[in-house]
Amino acid sequence: MTALSLLLLAVLVAIGCEEQIKYEKQLANEKNPVARMQTTSGDIYIELFEKDAPETVANFIGLAEGTKEFADPKTKQKVKRPFYDGLKFHRVIKNFMMQGGCPLGAGTGDPGYKFKDEISPTALGLDKVKVADAQYAGRDMQMYIGRKLGIYSQADAQAKMNEIQAELANVSQMSVADLYAANGYAYDNTLHSHKALRGVIAMANSGPNTNGSQFFINQVDAPHLDGKHTVFGQVVKGMDVVNKICNAPAPNDQPQPEIKITTLRVAKKSGH
Repeated sequence: MTALSLLLLAVLVAIGCEEQIKYEKQLANEKNPVARMQTTSGDIYIELFEKDAPETVANFIGLAEGTKEFADPKTKQKVKRPFYDGLKFHRVIKNFMMQGGCPLGAGTGDPGYKFKDEISPTALGLDKVKVADAQYAGRDMQMYIGRKLGIYSQADAQAKMNEIQAELANVSQMSVADLYAANGYAYDNTLHSHKALRGVIAMANSGPNTNGSQFFINQVDAPHLDGKHTVFGQVVKGMDVVNKICNAPAPNDQPQPEIKITTLRVAKKSGH
Protein backbone atom coordinates (compact mmCIF):
# COMPACT_ATOMS: atom_id res chain seq x y z
CA MET A 1 0.00 0.00 0.00
CA THR A 2 1.39 3.41 -1.00
CA ALA A 3 1.93 6.30 1.39
CA LEU A 4 -0.93 8.17 -0.31
CA SER A 5 -3.25 5.19 0.15
CA LEU A 6 -2.33 4.94 3.82
CA LEU A 7 -2.98 8.65 4.25
CA LEU A 8 -6.40 8.39 2.60
CA LEU A 9 -7.25 5.39 4.78
CA ALA A 10 -6.25 7.32 7.90
CA VAL A 11 -8.43 10.24 6.85
CA LEU A 12 -11.43 7.96 6.23
CA VAL A 13 -10.97 6.27 9.61
CA ALA A 14 -10.70 9.67 11.31
CA ILE A 15 -13.90 10.87 9.59
CA GLY A 16 -15.69 7.69 10.66
CA CYS A 17 -14.58 8.09 14.27
CA GLU A 18 -15.58 11.76 14.26
CA GLU A 19 -19.06 10.89 12.96
CA GLN A 20 -19.42 8.18 15.61
CA ILE A 21 -18.39 10.54 18.41
CA LYS A 22 -20.74 13.22 17.06
CA TYR A 23 -23.65 10.79 16.98
CA GLU A 24 -23.00 9.45 20.47
CA LYS A 25 -22.98 13.01 21.81
CA GLN A 26 -26.45 13.48 20.30
CA LEU A 27 -27.67 10.52 22.34
CA ALA A 28 -27.38 12.57 25.54
CA ASN A 29 -30.93 13.85 25.06
CA GLU A 30 -32.42 10.37 24.76
CA LYS A 31 -34.23 9.13 27.87
CA ASN A 32 -33.82 5.43 27.13
CA PRO A 33 -30.50 3.58 27.16
CA VAL A 34 -28.91 3.00 23.76
CA ALA A 35 -26.78 -0.03 22.92
CA ARG A 36 -24.04 -0.04 20.32
CA MET A 37 -23.77 -3.38 18.55
CA GLN A 38 -20.53 -3.55 16.61
CA THR A 39 -20.61 -6.27 13.95
CA THR A 40 -18.25 -7.42 11.25
CA SER A 41 -20.64 -5.68 8.81
CA GLY A 42 -20.86 -2.35 10.66
CA ASP A 43 -22.37 -0.71 13.73
CA ILE A 44 -26.01 -0.80 14.84
CA TYR A 45 -27.36 1.53 17.54
CA ILE A 46 -30.44 0.30 19.40
CA GLU A 47 -32.69 2.31 21.70
CA LEU A 48 -33.85 0.02 24.51
CA PHE A 49 -37.41 0.33 25.85
CA GLU A 50 -36.46 0.19 29.51
CA LYS A 51 -39.88 1.11 30.95
CA ASP A 52 -41.87 -1.01 28.51
CA ALA A 53 -39.89 -4.24 28.94
CA PRO A 54 -37.80 -3.71 32.11
CA GLU A 55 -36.78 -7.30 32.86
CA THR A 56 -35.92 -7.98 29.23
CA VAL A 57 -33.81 -4.84 28.88
CA ALA A 58 -32.04 -5.50 32.20
CA ASN A 59 -31.22 -9.03 31.03
CA PHE A 60 -29.91 -7.80 27.66
CA ILE A 61 -27.75 -5.09 29.22
CA GLY A 62 -26.48 -7.40 31.96
CA LEU A 63 -25.38 -10.04 29.46
CA ALA A 64 -23.88 -7.43 27.12
CA GLU A 65 -21.91 -5.66 29.84
CA GLY A 66 -20.83 -8.84 31.61
CA THR A 67 -22.59 -8.01 34.88
CA LYS A 68 -25.16 -10.83 34.69
CA GLU A 69 -24.18 -14.38 35.56
CA PHE A 70 -24.76 -17.13 33.00
CA ALA A 71 -23.76 -20.74 32.47
CA ASP A 72 -20.78 -21.22 30.16
CA PRO A 73 -22.06 -23.62 27.45
CA LYS A 74 -18.78 -25.55 27.40
CA THR A 75 -17.88 -25.85 31.08
CA LYS A 76 -21.42 -25.43 32.53
CA GLN A 77 -19.81 -23.21 35.19
CA LYS A 78 -21.43 -19.94 36.27
CA VAL A 79 -19.46 -17.00 34.87
CA LYS A 80 -19.67 -13.25 34.32
CA ARG A 81 -18.24 -11.79 31.14
CA PRO A 82 -19.57 -9.96 28.07
CA PHE A 83 -21.87 -12.63 26.67
CA TYR A 84 -22.49 -11.45 23.11
CA ASP A 85 -18.95 -10.60 22.03
CA GLY A 86 -17.84 -12.94 19.24
CA LEU A 87 -21.22 -14.63 18.70
CA LYS A 88 -22.40 -15.01 15.13
CA PHE A 89 -25.75 -14.32 13.53
CA HIS A 90 -26.84 -17.92 13.12
CA ARG A 91 -30.10 -17.31 11.25
CA VAL A 92 -30.67 -14.70 8.56
CA ILE A 93 -33.70 -14.55 6.25
CA LYS A 94 -33.88 -11.90 3.54
CA ASN A 95 -36.98 -9.70 3.73
CA PHE A 96 -37.66 -10.94 7.26
CA MET A 97 -35.07 -10.76 10.05
CA MET A 98 -31.60 -11.55 11.44
CA GLN A 99 -31.17 -13.63 14.61
CA GLY A 100 -28.27 -13.90 17.05
CA GLY A 101 -27.38 -14.39 20.69
CA CYS A 102 -26.92 -18.17 20.68
CA PRO A 103 -23.69 -19.18 22.48
CA LEU A 104 -23.60 -22.40 20.44
CA GLY A 105 -24.10 -20.65 17.12
CA ALA A 106 -26.86 -23.05 16.11
CA GLY A 107 -30.01 -21.56 17.62
CA THR A 108 -30.18 -24.17 20.39
CA GLY A 109 -28.18 -22.44 23.13
CA ASP A 110 -29.14 -20.19 26.03
CA PRO A 111 -27.52 -18.58 29.09
CA GLY A 112 -28.60 -21.42 31.37
CA TYR A 113 -31.89 -19.87 32.42
CA LYS A 114 -35.21 -18.71 30.99
CA PHE A 115 -37.45 -15.81 31.92
CA LYS A 116 -40.97 -14.53 31.30
CA ASP A 117 -42.43 -12.60 28.39
CA GLU A 118 -43.26 -8.92 28.82
CA ILE A 119 -46.17 -8.39 26.46
CA SER A 120 -49.47 -6.51 26.57
CA PRO A 121 -51.97 -7.74 23.95
CA THR A 122 -54.16 -4.73 24.69
CA ALA A 123 -51.36 -2.31 23.79
CA LEU A 124 -50.90 -4.29 20.57
CA GLY A 125 -54.64 -4.25 19.81
CA LEU A 126 -54.85 -8.05 19.73
CA ASP A 127 -57.90 -8.01 21.98
CA LYS A 128 -59.76 -6.22 19.17
CA VAL A 129 -58.82 -8.62 16.37
CA LYS A 130 -60.92 -11.74 15.81
CA VAL A 131 -59.15 -14.97 14.95
CA ALA A 132 -61.30 -15.16 11.80
CA ASP A 133 -59.70 -11.92 10.58
CA ALA A 134 -56.11 -12.90 11.43
CA GLN A 135 -54.61 -14.82 8.53
CA TYR A 136 -51.56 -15.72 10.64
CA ALA A 137 -53.48 -17.55 13.41
CA GLY A 138 -54.04 -20.91 11.68
CA ARG A 139 -51.34 -22.85 13.49
CA ASP A 140 -52.43 -21.45 16.85
CA MET A 141 -55.99 -22.58 16.14
CA GLN A 142 -54.74 -26.09 15.38
CA MET A 143 -52.74 -26.20 18.60
CA TYR A 144 -55.68 -25.02 20.70
CA ILE A 145 -58.24 -27.37 19.15
CA GLY A 146 -55.86 -30.31 19.13
CA ARG A 147 -55.09 -29.94 22.81
CA LYS A 148 -58.71 -29.29 23.80
CA LEU A 149 -60.06 -32.33 21.90
CA GLY A 150 -57.13 -34.60 22.61
CA ILE A 151 -56.06 -35.03 18.98
CA TYR A 152 -52.65 -36.65 18.66
CA SER A 153 -52.87 -38.42 15.30
CA GLN A 154 -54.54 -38.32 11.92
CA ALA A 155 -56.86 -41.08 13.11
CA ASP A 156 -57.95 -38.91 16.05
CA ALA A 157 -58.67 -36.05 13.67
CA GLN A 158 -60.77 -38.23 11.38
CA ALA A 159 -62.77 -39.62 14.29
CA LYS A 160 -63.50 -36.17 15.71
CA MET A 161 -64.16 -34.23 12.51
CA ASN A 162 -67.60 -32.99 13.65
CA GLU A 163 -66.17 -31.75 16.95
CA ILE A 164 -63.33 -30.04 15.10
CA GLN A 165 -65.75 -28.20 12.83
CA ALA A 166 -67.73 -27.00 15.82
CA GLU A 167 -64.58 -25.80 17.59
CA LEU A 168 -63.38 -24.00 14.48
CA ALA A 169 -66.59 -21.99 14.43
CA ASN A 170 -66.16 -21.10 18.11
CA VAL A 171 -62.46 -20.25 17.93
CA SER A 172 -62.87 -18.05 14.86
CA GLN A 173 -64.94 -15.66 17.00
CA MET A 174 -62.32 -15.45 19.78
CA SER A 175 -59.90 -12.55 19.92
CA VAL A 176 -56.31 -13.27 18.96
CA ALA A 177 -55.30 -12.27 22.50
CA ASP A 178 -57.64 -14.87 24.02
CA LEU A 179 -56.42 -17.56 21.63
CA TYR A 180 -52.77 -16.89 22.42
CA ALA A 181 -53.53 -16.84 26.14
CA ALA A 182 -55.32 -20.19 25.81
CA ASN A 183 -52.13 -21.53 24.23
CA GLY A 184 -50.06 -20.55 27.25
CA TYR A 185 -49.00 -16.93 26.82
CA ALA A 186 -49.22 -14.99 30.09
CA TYR A 187 -49.76 -11.28 29.49
CA ASP A 188 -49.34 -8.07 31.46
CA ASN A 189 -51.63 -5.25 30.37
CA THR A 190 -49.84 -2.71 32.57
CA LEU A 191 -47.03 -2.63 29.99
CA HIS A 192 -46.84 -0.50 26.86
CA SER A 193 -45.80 -3.09 24.29
CA HIS A 194 -44.54 -2.37 20.79
CA LYS A 195 -45.46 -4.10 17.54
CA ALA A 196 -42.95 -6.25 15.66
CA LEU A 197 -42.24 -3.58 13.05
CA ARG A 198 -39.25 -2.98 10.81
CA GLY A 199 -36.13 -2.25 12.82
CA VAL A 200 -37.29 -3.56 16.21
CA ILE A 201 -35.26 -5.93 18.33
CA ALA A 202 -37.23 -8.68 20.09
CA MET A 203 -36.59 -11.83 22.07
CA ALA A 204 -36.44 -15.09 20.13
CA ASN A 205 -38.02 -18.00 21.97
CA SER A 206 -39.38 -21.52 21.68
CA GLY A 207 -42.79 -20.71 23.14
CA PRO A 208 -44.30 -18.83 26.08
CA ASN A 209 -41.86 -17.65 28.78
CA THR A 210 -38.75 -19.24 27.24
CA ASN A 211 -36.61 -16.11 26.82
CA GLY A 212 -32.88 -16.33 27.40
CA SER A 213 -30.24 -14.59 25.31
CA GLN A 214 -31.35 -14.98 21.70
CA PHE A 215 -32.85 -12.03 19.87
CA PHE A 216 -33.83 -10.98 16.36
CA ILE A 217 -33.93 -7.68 14.50
CA ASN A 218 -36.66 -7.25 11.89
CA GLN A 219 -35.81 -6.11 8.39
CA VAL A 220 -39.53 -5.71 7.64
CA ASP A 221 -42.81 -5.48 9.56
CA ALA A 222 -43.83 -8.90 10.95
CA PRO A 223 -47.37 -8.67 12.39
CA HIS A 224 -47.60 -12.45 12.81
CA LEU A 225 -45.05 -12.12 15.64
CA ASP A 226 -47.11 -9.60 17.65
CA GLY A 227 -48.09 -11.03 21.02
CA LYS A 228 -45.56 -13.87 20.88
CA HIS A 229 -42.24 -12.06 21.26
CA THR A 230 -41.18 -9.31 23.64
CA VAL A 231 -40.15 -6.27 21.62
CA PHE A 232 -37.61 -4.40 23.74
CA GLY A 233 -35.92 -1.89 21.44
CA GLN A 234 -35.65 -0.16 18.10
CA VAL A 235 -32.74 0.46 15.74
CA VAL A 236 -32.08 4.22 15.71
CA LYS A 237 -28.97 4.13 13.54
CA GLY A 238 -27.61 1.36 11.36
CA MET A 239 -30.62 0.02 9.43
CA ASP A 240 -28.30 -0.02 6.43
CA VAL A 241 -26.20 -2.55 8.34
CA VAL A 242 -29.31 -4.58 9.21
CA ASN A 243 -30.24 -4.64 5.52
CA LYS A 244 -26.69 -5.63 4.58
CA ILE A 245 -26.73 -8.56 7.00
CA CYS A 246 -30.24 -9.70 6.07
CA ASN A 247 -29.37 -9.56 2.37
CA ALA A 248 -26.09 -11.45 2.75
CA PRO A 249 -25.69 -14.86 1.05
CA ALA A 250 -27.11 -17.33 3.57
CA PRO A 251 -27.43 -20.96 2.46
CA ASN A 252 -29.67 -22.77 4.96
CA ASP A 253 -30.29 -19.32 6.53
CA GLN A 254 -26.68 -19.18 7.80
CA PRO A 255 -24.57 -16.30 6.44
CA GLN A 256 -21.47 -17.30 4.50
CA PRO A 257 -18.97 -16.01 5.37
CA GLU A 258 -19.99 -15.71 9.00
CA ILE A 259 -21.18 -12.37 10.32
CA LYS A 260 -20.42 -11.78 14.00
CA ILE A 261 -21.00 -9.37 16.85
CA THR A 262 -17.57 -8.06 17.77
CA THR A 263 -18.71 -6.07 20.81
CA LEU A 264 -22.04 -5.09 22.34
CA ARG A 265 -22.10 -2.38 25.00
CA VAL A 266 -24.33 0.39 26.29
CA ALA A 267 -23.34 3.59 24.49
CA LYS A 268 -25.66 5.77 26.56
CA LYS A 269 -27.35 5.00 29.86
CA SER A 270 -30.95 5.93 30.63
CA GLY A 271 -31.71 9.62 31.22
CA HIS A 272 -33.64 11.22 34.01
